[in-house]
Amino acid sequence: MEQVDSGTVEVAELAAQLRVDSIRAAAGPSSGHVTSSLSAADLMAVLLSRYLRYDWSEPSNPNNDHLIFSKGHASPLLYSMFKAAGVVSDEELTTSYRRFGSRLEGHPTPVLPWVDVATGSLGQGLPIGVGIAMLGKRLEHRPYRVWVLCGDSEMAEGSIWEALDKAGMHQLSNLTVIVDVNRLGQRGATELEWDLDAYARRVEAFGARAIAIDGHDLGQIDEAFASSLSSDRPTVILARTVKGKGVAEIENENGWHGKALPPDMAERAISALGGVRNDTVTPLLPAQDDRQEHPSHAAIVLPTYTLGEKVATRKAYGDALKALGVRSDVLVTDGEVSNSTYANLFAEAYPERFFEMYIAEQQLISTAVAMSVRGYTPFASTFAAFFSRAYDFIRMAAISEADIRLYGSHAGVEIGEDGPSQMALEDIAALRAIRGSTVLYPSDATSAAALVGEMLERKGIVYLRTTRGKYPVLYPDGERFPIGGSKTLRSTESDEVALIGAGVTLHSCLAAADRLADQGVTARVIDLYSVKPVDRDALTEASRVTGGRLVVVEDHHVEGGIGSAVLEALASESQPPRVTLLGVRGLPGSGTAVELMDAAGIGVDSIISAARELRS
Repeated sequence: MEQVDSGTVEVAELAAQLRVDSIRAAAGPSSGHVTSSLSAADLMAVLLSRYLRYDWSEPSNPNNDHLIFSKGHASPLLYSMFKAAGVVSDEELTTSYRRFGSRLEGHPTPVLPWVDVATGSLGQGLPIGVGIAMLGKRLEHRPYRVWVLCGDSEMAEGSIWEALDKAGMHQLSNLTVIVDVNRLGQRGATELEWDLDAYARRVEAFGARAIAIDGHDLGQIDEAFASSLSSDRPTVILARTVKGKGVAEIENENGWHGKALPPDMAERAISALGGVRNDTVTPLLPAQDDRQEHPSHAAIVLPTYTLGEKVATRKAYGDALKALGVRSDVLVTDGEVSNSTYANLFAEAYPERFFEMYIAEQQLISTAVAMSVRGYTPFASTFAAFFSRAYDFIRMAAISEADIRLYGSHAGVEIGEDGPSQMALEDIAALRAIRGSTVLYPSDATSAAALVGEMLERKGIVYLRTTRGKYPVLYPDGERFPIGGSKTLRSTESDEVALIGAGVTLHSCLAAADRLADQGVTARVIDLYSVKPVDRDALTEASRVTGGRLVVVEDHHVEGGIGSAVLEALASESQPPRVTLLGVRGLPGSGTAVELMDAAGIGVDSIISAARELRS
């Protein structure tokens, strides 16, 4: 066997070590995906020893290659590679894997500095890898390469093909996808089993280059990897492998997915593989690129608007986004609706930093996550309703601790004639449920622009929701809108009821308050522009003054929305408030904004009726 160029460990010996260590890692907790790791060990041995250019002592080196395990369940193999790289000890590998408090979790997360993103929800690693490769090819022009290990089961995910579509379109020659075609999934055979020709036809139809190999022939693996380096388009290596390879008792046997080997079988397998080794591979360092990039942090001048002027909050988003463009770290991606989200204003001013994802919302979020991985400040925009298609990607982005800013326009029944398929009525609830998220809902252009500015430095998943129509500007230039705050627009110490709205419903609350005043009823009006975190102090004070009489009005389903945020904030009060929740309960149809809001029970008349009923 040829000696490894970068060290003293032969590739076959390294593959055997990776197999042994995968078995040993899972043996500790009697848990883990061993057979899925065994099938890809030869592929990763060649990659780690001969092709992956990575400074393991400096994970933040901007020229490091990126290795993403899209098949994140093969974590025993990944952690065994980290041991072979010398960054995880044998003790940690064999005593900590899948244990409480350990960084060697069941599926990899960025708690490990050599892991870019959390994977394990299948179909997500490749889209993020495509996003990283897109940045390298189109924007950064750095020498790093992106390597993604996929499982054959996840090739049934639509997100894989969204990713390959964008990879082919952008001719991402810096991307190598390795598909571990081991034929067996969780409950039996995969859709295409070992039909590499079928995989190849599909891959090539999306503009990528397909190379079919025996995934256990080290020479073929080496040749395929070498060939991918000189390709003028993305390369997908279709590696025919055997699940459980190296353990004769279970090779190509169904029923072993996600299972550790029994102790006696593990002992026999380790012996047959030549026993425990503790060899390390001398790393191949990344190519030298001594550029020192200093992102521009020029002063941002947010747009201004005239009091009373009718401006759509979605237009203010676009204006503010363009203003943020003076910072070179700000990148924008959109889902082919930029002329409606007004992200096109940024695209026109900074075309090199605008990334069109077309109608591919899963790739939209993945690209934003990729931008976060590379240290940028990304904004991703589409219609609010369409984030539901990519919800799992948003959920996983939070697990990855990515910092991404999401913008959803055309929220609620207010959008009018387009009808319910376009109406985001679940988005606040969905985004509030994301760990560590921020949810914002401005009511006018001034607050919308200010909140876009607030999003810039906010960590985690930050979501801004806007309304389609034009509404009067309520706040003067320079008004601040800190996250976690609110605005009280009408108040006295004798208020009898509080009307709480956000976005379009704030305007209805103001109109209702004026009419109630004519009827002798004093109503406090609160703009709850920060839905999460919510302004508990303002809500507590409103409840105190009004004797707990609160009407919450939202252009959203009542489940999990603004009303739920208010109730949760006041749950610990000694005197429970009397809260009336006005939200969308039925199935809306087409109509004008006023017709639909009235029909949903969130129009001015409904607010007045609710306030009077609470007062009686």
